[in-house]
Amino acid sequence: MESERFEALIDAILAIIITIIVLEIPTPINGSWEAFGELHLEFIVYLVSFIVCFNYWNYHNNLFNIVNHIDYKVIWSSGLSIFILSLLPYLTSFVANNFNSFFAQSIYGLDFILVNLIYIYTSESLKKADKGNIALQLTLDKNYEFIATIAIIIIGYIIGYLFYPPAIVSSCLIAIIIIWSIPYITK
Repeated sequence: MESERFEALIDAILAIIITIIVLEIPTPINGSWEAFGELHLEFIVYLVSFIVCFNYWNYHNNLFNIVNHIDYKVIWSSGLSIFILSLLPYLTSFVANNFNSFFAQSIYGLDFILVNLIYIYTSESLKKADKGNIALQLTLDKNYEFIATIAIIIIGYIIGYLFYPPAIVSSCLIAIIIIWSIPYITK
């Protein structure tokens, strides 16, 4: 099966998710800087959620540029990861309204961990579906970026549980920044 229509579907779903996240940001009660400043936590969580969605799209888009064939395992595992990611608007609001709650932060982090675990499975499914694609096989040879992301978020969980719950959302952002930086650091 070709992947172009599938890629378009993923792009559309991600655009909807980002739009819903934006619509969930409350507007200031009045037109003052103070009222605007009171919403800083909502903007911080929105920023992290936007970067999470953009990172998912960026990785997915770059990966599917080299994919020639997909199968039902790729479709269903990607669909499951999009479903998990579609909870992000709700979780963004939940964390913004309960910023110092370990439970709210941990559910947000769990969403990110699950998406990465599913992407490991999707990577393996892609390798099996497109065996003759050498570029894809080399790109998906190791799943270091997903494993590193999960490890960073687990560290965030430990810090969040022991000291400061917002360390979990921060660890999601830190994981993305580190993964984006690796190609530039290794050059």
